[in-house]
Amino acid sequence: MAPLLDVQALSFRYSSDPIFEKVSLDMRAGEVLCLLGPNGCGKTTLLDCILGWLKPYNGVVKLAGVDIEGMPARQIAHHVAYVPQIHEKTFPYRVKDIVLMGRASYLGPFAAPAEEDLAIAARALAMVGMTGFQERPYTQLSGGEGQLVMVARALAQETPLIIMDEPTAHLDYHHELVILETIIKLVRDNGLSVLMATHNPNHAFYLHKNGIAARVAMLKNKHVINLGSAAEVLSEYNLGQLYEILARIVDCVLDDGAVLKQVVPVSTITPR
Repeated sequence: MAPLLDVQALSFRYSSDPIFEKVSLDMRAGEVLCLLGPNGCGKTTLLDCILGWLKPYNGVVKLAGVDIEGMPARQIAHHVAYVPQIHEKTFPYRVKDIVLMGRASYLGPFAAPAEEDLAIAARALAMVGMTGFQERPYTQLSGGEGQLVMVARALAQETPLIIMDEPTAHLDYHHELVILETIIKLVRDNGLSVLMATHNPNHAFYLHKNGIAARVAMLKNKHVINLGSAAEVLSEYNLGQLYEILARIVDCVLDDGAVLKQVVPVSTITPR
């Protein structure tokens, strides 16, 4: 069976200088791939290429074995959904209407949502624990609540793969954990796959500790410099190379005796 996502030797540039070159990665059902890299390395640009919003100058992106080159946006939206890092709350739409927007690719230009679409949107809100907020104006939500609504909107698309661009950015510890726990539940209970750009390598350790097949891709200097399981890739040496820091990986023993690995940044280092 073809991977849900297959990126082969992808290269992109805005001008003559490439943003990234020959990036290759793939994803299968029920796994999470954490995309790590320093600011400006091209993580969001890579996600935009996978979503079909930007056109690479070389390489291939396949969804379920099909090249997205020439694939209509509506068809891409049936394979992969997107959760942005920041979503501007411009208009006071009701929460349930925001989630219903995830059904847009299944509707004609002037078609109204059917009862099935309404039921799917309601089910998506229930999956992220936001049913009680469905009549609330979206502009009145906190950052964490708004991000859960964005996840629900992505779920309403009913895709096997969701791309998240730093989904916990700007959130407090509680809402950061709520998002991670939601991802774990969706992967474990629904078999979804998640490609997640993040600045926090501890996310991969947290997912791994909770039984999720978490892999890590490190993007730097225009290339994927490491790709593999969290245990393989998240070493003190690799993190030092990626972020130019001195880091330590420590074991946190939890109340149930389980061990949660955590990355502790110690200091910056000067690259040679």
